[in-house]
Amino acid sequence: MRIIRACIYPKDIQRITGRSERYGRKLLNEIKAHFGKESYQFITAEEFAEYSGINLITIEKYLKD
Repeated sequence: MRIIRACIYPKDIQRITGRSERYGRKLLNEIKAHFGKESYQFITAEEFAEYSGINLITIEKYLKD
């Protein structure tokens, strides 16, 4: 069984949304502010799914590849 990463990176957002990696960095900062996280803390796949409205199963498919 393959392990799926727990955290989201800008490159993942780029692959999921089709937008630029710079947009991914901006979006991660917005999500961190939304959840009250510090700049050094990670965003989980569940938090990204909740914020973006994208189904968690769809996100995990992108994280597997």
